[in-house]
Amino acid sequence: MAEARSKADREFIAVIPARYASSRLPGKPLAEIAGEPMVAHVWRRACQSGASRVVVATDDPRIAQTMAPLGAEVVMTRADHPSGTDRLAEVAEQLRLDGDAVLVNVQGDEPLIPPALIDQVAERLFDDPGASIATLAEPISEAAVLFNPNVVKVVHGQDGRALYFSRSPIPWDRESWGREFWDSEFGDREAIAGRPEALEGGAWLRHIGLYAYRVDFLAEYGDWLPSPLERLEQLEQLRALHHGHAIQVALARESHPAGVDTAEDLARVRALLERDKPQGGV
Repeated sequence: MAEARSKADREFIAVIPARYASSRLPGKPLAEIAGEPMVAHVWRRACQSGASRVVVATDDPRIAQTMAPLGAEVVMTRADHPSGTDRLAEVAEQLRLDGDAVLVNVQGDEPLIPPALIDQVAERLFDDPGASIATLAEPISEAAVLFNPNVVKVVHGQDGRALYFSRSPIPWDRESWGREFWDSEFGDREAIAGRPEALEGGAWLRHIGLYAYRVDFLAEYGDWLPSPLERLEQLEQLRALHHGHAIQVALARESHPAGVDTAEDLARVRALLERDKPQGGV
């Protein structure tokens, strides 16, 4: 178990996994946005956080060659990692980090990530020496979001530690969503769940995929097979819960903009950053 640290000893490293291959958007990290590749925008925002070091972890020399002239630290990793978490584990090994070091996984397809959230997720892990991971969440107020299986939900205990993550609408409101709800068509379910009182109380939380990890956890993670619940839900964080590791959950201090998964997402982010680009900037 890690020991509590003073503020002066709360250094963390931000790692940006940037994989060139993508089923939806091949070459996504190098997609041009407001004159720079997407991964450069993510790197600049991570550099604005409190991280003592920002590392781009990639399996493709094109990404390394793009980031090197900007002064970015780049670590070349294997191409066969099944997840970003496994890629982080290799980075920690290559950098020969101590087991109690903290890494924050900043997704390479989030060019709008607020630096404050990177700091917050690291702080959450430092505040709970018994947790191996920290992550963020935000309230759900719309039924369409709650019942969307592509939106991951999380529930936690009074100590802030996650109890479960799911693609289902957890927790289930037994009183409000009874037989009338279950027998209805999906559109009617949205209407029922959308009643003013239905999503009050802050019980429903959307998980934000920003993680802080302890290095000793990452060293263990690579030896585990996917857990049964992980295979059902297709959520790798359930592997950590299966093996008894605590995950701290904090309510995000500010809104977390959506990342880039599709061509439509890319067009949206391009429009936003082009609009905000300083006159004469690149």
